[in-house]
Amino acid sequence: MIADRFPWLTAIVLLPLVASLVIPALPDKDGKRLRWYALGVGIADFVLMCYVFWKHYDASSPTFQLAEKYAWVPQLGLNWAVSVDGLSALLVLLAGLVTTLSILAAWQVDRKPRLFYFLMLVLYCAQIGVFVAQDLLLLFIMWELELVPVYLLVSIWGGPKRRYAAMKFLLYTAGASIFILIAALAMALYGNNMTFDMVELAMKDYPLALELPIYAGLLIAFGVKLAVFPLHTWLPDAHGEASAPVSMILAGVLLKMGGYGLIRLNLEMLSDAHVYFAPILVVLGVVNIIYGGFTSFGQSNMKRRLAYSSVSHMGFVLLGIASFTDLGISGALLQMISHGLIAAVLFFLAGVLYDRTHTLALDEMGDIGKVMPKVFALFTAGAMASLALPGMSGFVSELSVFVGVTTSDIYSSTFRTATVFLAAVGLILTPIYLLSMLRQLFYGSSAAPACVLTDAGSENQDAVCFGTNCVLPAEAKYSDAKPREVFIAACFLLLIIGIGFYPKLATQIYDAKTVAVNAQVRQSYTQIAQANPKIYAKGFLFPRIAEPEVASVSGMVE
Repeated sequence: MIADRFPWLTAIVLLPLVASLVIPALPDKDGKRLRWYALGVGIADFVLMCYVFWKHYDASSPTFQLAEKYAWVPQLGLNWAVSVDGLSALLVLLAGLVTTLSILAAWQVDRKPRLFYFLMLVLYCAQIGVFVAQDLLLLFIMWELELVPVYLLVSIWGGPKRRYAAMKFLLYTAGASIFILIAALAMALYGNNMTFDMVELAMKDYPLALELPIYAGLLIAFGVKLAVFPLHTWLPDAHGEASAPVSMILAGVLLKMGGYGLIRLNLEMLSDAHVYFAPILVVLGVVNIIYGGFTSFGQSNMKRRLAYSSVSHMGFVLLGIASFTDLGISGALLQMISHGLIAAVLFFLAGVLYDRTHTLALDEMGDIGKVMPKVFALFTAGAMASLALPGMSGFVSELSVFVGVTTSDIYSSTFRTATVFLAAVGLILTPIYLLSMLRQLFYGSSAAPACVLTDAGSENQDAVCFGTNCVLPAEAKYSDAKPREVFIAACFLLLIIGIGFYPKLATQIYDAKTVAVNAQVRQSYTQIAQANPKIYAKGFLFPRIAEPEVASVSGMVE
């Protein structure tokens, strides 16, 4: 059938890019036609990917599906090779949903709208390209392509310190991505055949002396994108200065590229090295959870507080990846999906508040709940999801990670107890800083109003107070959420609640793949443990390499 031979994934990736090339030629003066065009392209691409996955994707198969491969630059061994499996299917859908809704959230952009929507569509293409690339060099190209639109979107439409934040983002992520290129070349050149195809690369038998430095380099590259401590410092600055639509994509999609890379390359393709690095990932995950929670509580800027909250939540992804259990790895992937939805809606609503108040300082706000009850309700629902309230996706994902780590038979009971106890500190900190933020935003402000209403008739009216300012109800500019804004937030919240009550809505798409990946990793552990039964020093923390491996590494270094 023609439908079976049609290059669906290529169409999904290239549709936004090709459509963006039309924008410079579109006749438009005030940006209205441009925003409708960009939104239409986003919706069309999202509907297309939903149709393709519904009709042509088999969730019960752990293999790559919808594979397409075309020679691109044969001299370099570069092919246009795309495919999806359980690790990438949901992330493709997440990227399509978040980016489409972020275009709708940018409805009021009036500064250089032609360039803005052009960059948004190019970014749309790059994000999907990262998740479907089956050629490692193609993944690197898409990874680099994504940096340019984000840099420009932050530096042109950001806050007062936008250029500093954009440059910091570019230096961190572009510098770290060099490790992806080095790793790709090292893996491709090893052996008799040079290839960048991930399936063929996974079949190569790399020596441990090569796997370990490749794993370390990729951990740095993906750790920067995932905001792993101490490689996270670009994130609060970028979120603090980026506009709400860009923050939605940063938190909802771009962070997940780091987690995807760790599972796709480090866990699946470098499973022997993962056995040695897994305890380090656990430690980094715990540090992320605690550090992000404490630092978030100390932020007076609303978006920076949410940014550090993202740092904390990404720690659970690291714990799940290093758990050696089906449930833990499944929880890590579910945490990525859940946090993508939750962070996107919270940053969107933060933008809604900023549009009304023109401030992000929490100590300048207060009592907003009286004049914006819809925003109050939506923001509260998003915050409840972020603090893992039962019945919402955050609870299911974090519980899966906790149970996965607790039931792991690889680590000692002492190590597991310490990990779970320390990670639980993050669960205590999360409601503290989120509920504190809700109180500062929507309830009575402790600051005295800077003005006293003396207009005629004002004594018979209740003043509308916002932080240190008071106005008459008729003069209040703090209007409640509009239907467009309610719709955007509702799209996220319905999915958050749906996954919370029925997690299989998401897990059934990738369960077969995560089980296969974990089986492969556990097989690597079994083989290594046979040569070194005490691979984890006293069964607690850092692994010890067996004597034959030490000799092999020393020989290659010499």
